Order: sequence, then C-alpha cells, then structure tokens
Amino acid sequence: MAFASKPAPTGNVCAPKSPCGSGLAREEASLLTATLQILLLCLFTTATLAAEPQLQVQARLQPTNPMVGSLVELQLDVLTDTWFTDAPTLPALTLPGALVQPPDGHAEHINQTQGGQSFTGLRYRYRITPNLAQGFDIPPLTVQATPGQASSPLSAQSHPLHFAATPIPGFASGETVLVAQGVRFSQTTQPSATPLKVGDSLTRQLTLQADNATAMALPVPTMANVEGLSLYPKTPQISTLDDGRGHFTGGQRIDTATYRVDTPGSHTLPAIELKWWDTKTQQVRAAQVPAVTFDAVANSTYKPVFSITQDLQRLGQQSRIHLSRHWLLWSVLVLALGGLIGVARPFVHRACLGVQAWRRARKAQWQQSAAFAWKQIPQQLETKPAQLSAVYLWLKRSGQGLQLSALGPQMRSVLQAFYGSEPTVDQTLARLRETLSTLHSQAEHRRTVLRPALRPLNPVHEKDFP
Repeated sequence: MAFASKPAPTGNVCAPKSPCGSGLAREEASLLTATLQILLLCLFTTATLAAEPQLQVQARLQPTNPMVGSLVELQLDVLTDTWFTDAPTLPALTLPGALVQPPDGHAEHINQTQGGQSFTGLRYRYRITPNLAQGFDIPPLTVQATPGQASSPLSAQSHPLHFAATPIPGFASGETVLVAQGVRFSQTTQPSATPLKVGDSLTRQLTLQADNATAMALPVPTMANVEGLSLYPKTPQISTLDDGRGHFTGGQRIDTATYRVDTPGSHTLPAIELKWWDTKTQQVRAAQVPAVTFDAVANSTYKPVFSITQDLQRLGQQSRIHLSRHWLLWSVLVLALGGLIGVARPFVHRACLGVQAWRRARKAQWQQSAAFAWKQIPQQLETKPAQLSAVYLWLKRSGQGLQLSALGPQMRSVLQAFYGSEPTVDQTLARLRETLSTLHSQAEHRRTVLRPALRPLNPVHEKDFP
C-alpha cells in the first residue's frame, strides 16, 4: 500500500497560544494607540486654532427720557469670553448741545451668560448733561482691546442710540439749569485783619455741592462788585465727589473772591441765590447764602498800591515835549537839507554818469593818439627781444606813413644796423634811445612842411582839416 506524503508548511507559522502570537497582538495594540494619539493631537490643535476669543460691545442709556440739565449715563460694556490682557481703548464722544464727561478710568467688573457661554467684562460710564431741549444721536462707538489668547488686537462696535431732552418747567429758555437729587450751598468769610481798615481785605468763599450732577454742569455764582471795594476773583476749584470707593456721587465747585477795602464805612456783600430742580420731589427749589455786612475804619498810614490820579498826572507830564528854539531851528534845517538832497539826487546821479562817460571817452581818445604810441616806444625797446611796433604805430598815427627810412639818414643807419647781415642790436638800441628826441622833433617839422594847402576831397578824420 502506498501512502502520499503531505508537503511540509513553509513560512513563519506559529501554533496558537505560542509566544509569537502574543507579540503580534502587542504590536497591533501599540499601533492603534499611536493612531489615536495622533488623532487626538490633531483635534486638539484644530480646536485651539478655531477658538479665537470673542469681543463684544454693548451700550445703553439711563434714563432714556431725561430733562434738560439732568444727568444721562451712557453705560458701555466691553465683554470677552476669555480675559483682558490690558485696558480697552475707548473712543471719544462729543455731542453738540450737551456736556460729556468721559470715563475716569474706573470700571465695574461684570459677568454675563449668553447661550450657555460665559462672558466677563468691564463697564464704563459716560456722563452726559444736555443743555438744550432737543434730540441727541449717539453714533456707534468702536472699542479696541486685546483679549487673552488673541493673535492680534480686536475691535467691536456698539449700536447707535438716541434720546431726547425735555425742558424743565420754571426755567427760561437758555437759563442754566441745575438738576440734582440734593444741593448744598454754603459760604465762609475770612478778614485779613480785625478790625478791618482801609487797605485790608475780606475773602469770601462759596462752596456748591450737587448730588448726581457733574461738576462741569454746576452754575457759576455771581460775585457782584460793591462800591468802595475792589474785587479780585480767583480761579474756581472744580472736582468730582465719590463715596470713597471710586463710585460717582456728584460734583463740587468752590469759588473764591477777595474784596479789598478802598473807603471806610459799612459795606455789604449781597446774598447769592441759585435755582435748581429737585429730581426727588420734581419741583423747583432755591439754595441761598446770606449777605455779609462788615465795617471798615479809616487808615491814616495807608497809601494805595496803585494811585490812579498820580499815575495819570505822571503820564500827562511825561507826554509833554519841550523843544528850545535852538533845537527847533536845527531840526528845520536838517529837514530842509534832507528834502533838498531827495530832490537833487536824480540830477546828481545823471551828472555823475555824464562825468564818467566823458572820462571814458577822453581815455579812449588818448589811447588812440600818436602821443600814447610814442609813450610805448621806450618800454618796447627795453623788452627782450626789443620790438619796434610802437615806432610804426607812432608813425602811422602822426601821419608819417609806415617807412622808418623816411625819418632821415640817421634812422636808415639804425635800421641797417638792426636788420643787417651783421646786426649789432645792443649798440643800435643805445643809439636809437639817444636819438628818440631828435626823431620826434624831425617828425614834427616834416609834418608841418608836408601839410597840404588844400583840404582833402573826402575828409574822414578831423586831423585832415587845416
């Protein structure tokens, strides 16, 4: 009986429950773990990149129907879903016909929940006091801030708002209206001496405090002028009142004036009254400080710091001008001389120009004459080498022609010695210098002898006339 044998298995074959099977399972588990880690990392990175923080700006008015002179609070909430790395940048607000006090830097921390998402933020307050009975439009306000985890600064806008101010009964149109929940008006006086004498002073200080009213909206009390007293007001002190924790409660104004006593007797500083609107009782009320009466006695040793009468007399004396006849005569002469110079200046200028032109013409005429050419002969004879161009020029201008031999046998011997086959230049120049005066006299004599008896038919130069 024959049996067929089965081929032996090839490859890496492990029986079940062998160590090789457990190693493969561990490799698969580690590969699955690494894949999950990569997926989680990608999801986390995507969520981080997508989680750009939000910035929101909300605005509201309180109250929405104010009266003229009352305080309107514009609340501006700046919100984010992370946190703020720095204080937001707030815009400026200007409303024609109203006083606007910007936020003072203090902010209230707030928290909100929107659609299940938490927001944290800061609340700022603009305080507006309308001075006119009209409508007011608040434009969108743009706020810039940098929330935490933001890649760059963000900006957001609020919605536009509108409100209308209504007039207050009991106040005339254009009259300054003080609207407050409470007003305190007081005064203090401080004399410089007791008793007061002429030259002393009395200081009056008025303090006005108003609850729930801005300091800029407080009216200015009138410091009246009093006969016999000189008024010197000082710069008012304006400040904001708070509760000690930075929360706004109202405004304060302090006005100070000093009265100097100019005349003795009894003097009275008048009472001062301020009208204001009470928002609690909704009625017009008045705050008043009483009049101040005091006496001043004469002061024999007092001298006014500024004497107007004496100053006017000094000014009148200094304005007088005393001129003697001598100085008056000299002044008239100087003025007359100045006038003559001004009148004669054009004529003098033209005369100077004429003299200059005449001198230039004379100089040009002299340079074109025979005498000028004769003056150049000694200089040319001294040059190295010597030249005779000035001699020829002199002959031409003096009417002798251009032939030096025409001057006589002596000149011919000079030319022969100067230009001969065996020239003796030095000796020739020496003899020529010695005979210059003789040549000049001979040339003048020859010119007189050869002068024509009749005029030339076509005269060209003045020298052609007899």
